[in-house]
Amino acid sequence: MLITKQATPFQLPALPYADDALAPHISKNTLGFHYGKHHKAYVDNLNGLVKDKPDLAAMKLEDLIKKVAGDAANAPVFNNAAQIWNHTFYWNSMKPKGGGQPTGKLLEMINKSFGDFAKFKESFTTAGKTQFGSGWAWLVLDGDKLAVTKTGNADTPMAQGKKCLLTMDVWEHAYYLDYQNKRPDYIAAFLDNLVNWDFAAANLG
Repeated sequence: MLITKQATPFQLPALPYADDALAPHISKNTLGFHYGKHHKAYVDNLNGLVKDKPDLAAMKLEDLIKKVAGDAANAPVFNNAAQIWNHTFYWNSMKPKGGGQPTGKLLEMINKSFGDFAKFKESFTTAGKTQFGSGWAWLVLDGDKLAVTKTGNADTPMAQGKKCLLTMDVWEHAYYLDYQNKRPDYIAAFLDNLVNWDFAAANLG
Protein backbone atom coordinates (compact mmCIF):
# COMPACT_ATOMS: atom_id res chain seq x y z
CA MET A 1 0.00 0.00 0.00
CA LEU A 2 1.08 3.53 -0.71
CA ILE A 3 1.12 4.53 2.95
CA THR A 4 3.88 2.04 3.78
CA LYS A 5 6.28 3.43 1.17
CA GLN A 6 7.77 6.27 3.19
CA ALA A 7 10.86 7.97 1.89
CA THR A 8 14.00 8.33 3.97
CA PRO A 9 14.07 10.66 5.71
CA PHE A 10 10.48 9.86 6.59
CA GLN A 11 7.97 12.29 5.14
CA LEU A 12 4.50 13.55 5.98
CA PRO A 13 2.13 11.88 3.48
CA ALA A 14 -0.35 14.14 1.71
CA LEU A 15 -3.96 14.12 2.89
CA PRO A 16 -6.28 12.21 0.53
CA TYR A 17 -8.67 15.22 0.42
CA ALA A 18 -8.73 18.97 1.04
CA ASP A 19 -8.38 20.13 4.64
CA ASP A 20 -12.00 21.35 4.67
CA ALA A 21 -13.47 18.29 2.93
CA LEU A 22 -14.72 16.58 6.10
CA ALA A 23 -16.60 19.61 7.44
CA PRO A 24 -18.89 20.03 9.27
CA HIS A 25 -18.19 16.66 10.93
CA ILE A 26 -14.47 17.41 11.30
CA SER A 27 -13.64 21.06 10.82
CA LYS A 28 -10.81 22.57 8.83
CA ASN A 29 -9.48 23.92 12.13
CA THR A 30 -9.32 20.46 13.70
CA LEU A 31 -7.78 18.90 10.59
CA GLY A 32 -5.22 21.70 10.35
CA PHE A 33 -4.01 21.15 13.91
CA HIS A 34 -4.27 17.37 13.83
CA TYR A 35 -2.53 16.83 10.49
CA GLY A 36 -0.35 19.92 10.27
CA LYS A 37 0.86 19.94 13.88
CA HIS A 38 0.43 16.52 15.55
CA HIS A 39 1.04 14.23 12.57
CA LYS A 40 3.91 16.39 11.31
CA ALA A 41 5.51 16.36 14.77
CA TYR A 42 5.64 12.55 14.75
CA VAL A 43 7.45 12.65 11.39
CA ASP A 44 9.93 15.26 12.61
CA ASN A 45 10.50 13.37 15.86
CA LEU A 46 11.09 10.06 14.10
CA ASN A 47 13.62 11.58 11.73
CA GLY A 48 15.46 13.02 14.71
CA LEU A 49 15.45 9.68 16.52
CA VAL A 50 16.84 7.64 13.60
CA LYS A 51 19.28 10.14 12.11
CA ASP A 52 22.17 8.32 13.79
CA LYS A 53 20.67 4.86 13.29
CA PRO A 54 21.10 4.19 9.56
CA ASP A 55 19.81 0.62 9.84
CA LEU A 56 16.46 1.90 11.14
CA ALA A 57 16.37 4.99 8.93
CA ALA A 58 16.66 2.84 5.81
CA MET A 59 13.64 0.65 6.65
CA LYS A 60 10.12 0.96 5.32
CA LEU A 61 7.77 2.31 7.94
CA GLU A 62 5.84 -0.95 8.52
CA ASP A 63 9.05 -2.96 8.80
CA LEU A 64 10.48 -0.44 11.25
CA ILE A 65 7.37 -0.61 13.44
CA LYS A 66 7.42 -4.40 13.53
CA LYS A 67 11.16 -4.51 14.27
CA VAL A 68 11.07 -2.17 17.29
CA ALA A 69 7.67 -3.21 18.73
CA GLY A 70 8.19 -4.33 22.32
CA ASP A 71 11.80 -3.10 22.40
CA ALA A 72 12.02 -0.80 25.43
CA ALA A 73 15.25 0.76 24.19
CA ASN A 74 13.50 1.87 21.03
CA ALA A 75 10.13 2.80 22.54
CA PRO A 76 10.34 6.43 21.31
CA VAL A 77 11.06 5.18 17.78
CA PHE A 78 8.07 2.83 17.94
CA ASN A 79 5.74 5.50 19.34
CA ASN A 80 6.53 8.05 16.65
CA ALA A 81 6.70 5.57 13.75
CA ALA A 82 3.43 3.91 14.76
CA GLN A 83 1.73 7.28 15.13
CA ILE A 84 2.78 8.22 11.59
CA TRP A 85 1.32 4.95 10.29
CA ASN A 86 -1.82 5.10 12.43
CA HIS A 87 -2.60 8.67 11.43
CA THR A 88 -2.06 8.02 7.73
CA PHE A 89 -4.34 5.00 8.01
CA TYR A 90 -6.92 7.13 9.85
CA TRP A 91 -7.02 9.83 7.16
CA ASN A 92 -7.68 7.12 4.58
CA SER A 93 -10.35 5.55 6.81
CA MET A 94 -12.49 8.63 6.16
CA LYS A 95 -13.83 10.36 3.09
CA PRO A 96 -16.24 13.19 2.31
CA LYS A 97 -19.83 11.93 2.26
CA GLY A 98 -18.78 8.64 3.80
CA GLY A 99 -20.63 6.54 6.33
CA GLY A 100 -23.57 4.24 5.82
CA GLN A 101 -23.10 0.52 5.24
CA PRO A 102 -20.49 -1.30 3.20
CA THR A 103 -21.50 -3.70 0.45
CA GLY A 104 -20.34 -6.97 -1.02
CA LYS A 105 -17.79 -9.23 0.64
CA LEU A 106 -17.09 -6.77 3.47
CA LEU A 107 -20.74 -6.57 4.52
CA GLU A 108 -21.04 -10.35 4.29
CA MET A 109 -18.06 -10.77 6.60
CA ILE A 110 -19.39 -8.15 9.03
CA ASN A 111 -22.71 -10.00 9.19
CA LYS A 112 -20.93 -13.33 9.66
CA SER A 113 -18.54 -12.01 12.32
CA PHE A 114 -20.86 -9.76 14.35
CA GLY A 115 -24.37 -11.00 13.56
CA ASP A 116 -25.41 -7.93 11.57
CA PHE A 117 -24.22 -4.42 10.78
CA ALA A 118 -26.01 -2.87 13.76
CA LYS A 119 -24.10 -5.16 16.11
CA PHE A 120 -20.83 -4.19 14.44
CA LYS A 121 -21.64 -0.50 14.95
CA GLU A 122 -22.44 -1.17 18.59
CA SER A 123 -19.15 -3.04 19.08
CA PHE A 124 -17.08 -0.38 17.31
CA THR A 125 -18.81 2.44 19.21
CA THR A 126 -18.20 0.67 22.52
CA ALA A 127 -14.51 0.21 21.68
CA GLY A 128 -14.16 3.91 20.94
CA LYS A 129 -16.08 5.03 24.01
CA THR A 130 -14.33 2.69 26.45
CA GLN A 131 -10.75 3.25 25.31
CA PHE A 132 -9.48 4.98 28.45
CA GLY A 133 -7.40 8.03 27.63
CA SER A 134 -5.73 8.23 24.24
CA GLY A 135 -5.87 5.51 21.63
CA TRP A 136 -7.62 3.95 18.66
CA ALA A 137 -10.58 1.76 17.70
CA TRP A 138 -9.96 -0.72 14.88
CA LEU A 139 -11.71 -3.11 12.53
CA VAL A 140 -9.27 -5.90 11.78
CA LEU A 141 -9.11 -9.22 10.01
CA ASP A 142 -8.11 -11.81 12.60
CA GLY A 143 -7.76 -15.19 10.97
CA ASP A 144 -10.87 -15.78 8.86
CA LYS A 145 -13.12 -13.42 10.84
CA LEU A 146 -13.42 -9.70 11.41
CA ALA A 147 -12.95 -8.29 14.90
CA VAL A 148 -13.16 -4.94 16.64
CA THR A 149 -10.29 -4.07 18.92
CA LYS A 150 -8.81 -1.03 20.61
CA THR A 151 -5.25 0.05 21.36
CA GLY A 152 -3.79 2.63 23.71
CA ASN A 153 -1.54 5.52 22.78
CA ALA A 154 0.52 4.62 19.67
CA ASP A 155 -0.06 0.87 19.67
CA THR A 156 -1.38 -0.71 16.49
CA PRO A 157 -2.75 -4.19 15.70
CA MET A 158 -0.47 -4.22 12.67
CA ALA A 159 2.49 -4.68 15.03
CA GLN A 160 0.83 -7.87 16.34
CA GLY A 161 0.37 -9.32 12.87
CA LYS A 162 -3.30 -8.47 12.41
CA LYS A 163 -4.56 -6.99 9.15
CA CYS A 164 -6.02 -3.55 9.77
CA LEU A 165 -9.07 -2.60 7.71
CA LEU A 166 -10.20 0.62 9.37
CA THR A 167 -9.35 2.86 12.31
CA MET A 168 -10.81 5.72 14.32
CA ASP A 169 -8.58 8.03 16.34
CA VAL A 170 -9.90 8.70 19.84
CA TRP A 171 -7.05 10.87 21.08
CA GLU A 172 -8.63 14.12 22.30
CA HIS A 173 -6.86 16.17 19.64
CA ALA A 174 -8.90 14.26 17.02
CA TYR A 175 -12.21 15.71 18.18
CA TYR A 176 -11.94 18.18 21.07
CA LEU A 177 -12.06 21.42 19.06
CA ASP A 178 -15.31 20.25 17.43
CA TYR A 179 -16.95 18.09 20.08
CA GLN A 180 -15.24 19.05 23.37
CA ASN A 181 -15.71 16.15 25.79
CA LYS A 182 -18.51 14.52 23.76
CA ARG A 183 -16.55 11.61 22.34
CA PRO A 184 -19.74 9.60 21.60
CA ASP A 185 -20.96 12.38 19.28
CA TYR A 186 -17.67 12.27 17.39
CA ILE A 187 -17.89 8.47 17.10
CA ALA A 188 -21.43 8.72 15.73
CA ALA A 189 -20.34 11.33 13.19
CA PHE A 190 -17.44 9.10 12.12
CA LEU A 191 -19.65 6.06 11.53
CA ASP A 192 -22.63 7.88 10.02
CA ASN A 193 -20.89 10.47 7.84
CA LEU A 194 -17.17 9.84 7.42
CA VAL A 195 -16.14 6.17 7.40
CA ASN A 196 -14.58 5.10 4.09
CA TRP A 197 -15.89 1.62 3.42
CA ASP A 198 -14.14 1.50 0.04
CA PHE A 199 -10.79 1.77 1.84
CA ALA A 200 -11.74 -0.99 4.28
CA ALA A 201 -12.92 -3.23 1.44
CA ALA A 202 -9.68 -2.67 -0.47
CA ASN A 203 -7.67 -3.65 2.62
CA LEU A 204 -9.77 -6.78 3.02
CA GLY A 205 -9.00 -7.70 -0.58
